[in-house]
Amino acid sequence: MISVEDHAERVRKLVEPVLTRLRSGEDAEQPALDDALGRVLARDVLSPVDLPLFRNSQMDGYAVGSADVATLPVTLPVVGELAAGGTATPAFVPGTALRVMTGAPVPPGADVVVPVEETDTLEWPERGLTGQSVTIHRAGPSGRYVRERGSDLRTGELLAPAGVRLAPRHLGALAAAGVRSVPVRRRLRVAVLTTGAELIGAGDGRADDAPAAGKIFDANLTSLVAAVHECGAEVVLAERSGDDTAEFAGLLARATSAADLVLTSGGISRGAYEVVRETTEPLGGSIVHVGMQPGRPQATALVDGVPVLSFPGNPVSTQVSFLVFLRPLLREAAGLPALQPVTGALTTAVESPEGKRQFLRGILSPDGTVTTVAGPSSHLVAAMARANALIEIPTQTTSLAAGANVRVWIL
Repeated sequence: MISVEDHAERVRKLVEPVLTRLRSGEDAEQPALDDALGRVLARDVLSPVDLPLFRNSQMDGYAVGSADVATLPVTLPVVGELAAGGTATPAFVPGTALRVMTGAPVPPGADVVVPVEETDTLEWPERGLTGQSVTIHRAGPSGRYVRERGSDLRTGELLAPAGVRLAPRHLGALAAAGVRSVPVRRRLRVAVLTTGAELIGAGDGRADDAPAAGKIFDANLTSLVAAVHECGAEVVLAERSGDDTAEFAGLLARATSAADLVLTSGGISRGAYEVVRETTEPLGGSIVHVGMQPGRPQATALVDGVPVLSFPGNPVSTQVSFLVFLRPLLREAAGLPALQPVTGALTTAVESPEGKRQFLRGILSPDGTVTTVAGPSSHLVAAMARANALIEIPTQTTSLAAGANVRVWIL
């Protein structure tokens, strides 16, 4: 039996070459900006333009020269108007004012924008300003409410760094600079295979939706596919196999030809009809027993250069195995923040088998207490659904009293 840490390291070494290739960006994709949300930049993106693109007004008001508003109040003739989107910018004449809208160009010489609220203007006319004047009661120093060209970012400066997971704020900055597409890491391609002659899909039952005798609905295919998607990877194949070795071998060949990583569930015990073990062991695959509950049997293989990670078949064992061994690696590759454990106080006493690290289903409450959900059995999939956390009981701990602090992993 090996430790959880040892098997986690085996899994990391198995998967790391694939993740390193993705991080390098050597096979980066270039989606349009509208399709880039949540993707990870493969390379730095430098700004192709100055931001702002031109000198403009931060407020609706009047563009004036700071020398003309040194003594207040002052009344100045309004000789023109600057509208956002306008292509013609009138020259500024000292001793006058230009009515200006937010975002409109501000001509050289006008170095202050006075907001309309700081003047005697009560209501702006729609258009036409000939012969009008404005009395200014308050004004700031030179540069107030004037956005200088390039004051946010200069051409060639870093707009978004490689490795960042693109959020709406990044896409907004890229769009403001006129960037239409970005180089992003290709998503990890994952194949998910479940095994067992007893498995059927949810729509494969009888007319009354009940499975035939000896059959059960396949929870693992759905949960693993969802877990892969939640970690930012892409599922390229999701199928189930019966207990025929040739059938599974053919399915595995299809999976390794399409995916960067293959996940399987079931078929790795020492009994009969264990098609994953029977197929991967002759190819150099390794099956180990890990000191954990649930999830004791685990398997790894490298088939046609593609890592194959195999979990036990009981639904909770499959989900816990993914959470413990693979979720941290996939989240990091997708640019998602690492999930850190928290400390919770047990509401009831618990017992745990010596020599095994136990992961109990639990409900973590806002007050920091954590309560176990059902028992430790690996078939209690409904209890897993009610939980919002895994309670980790250390390997050599056989019992803990109510009130004891434990490490808790948020689901």
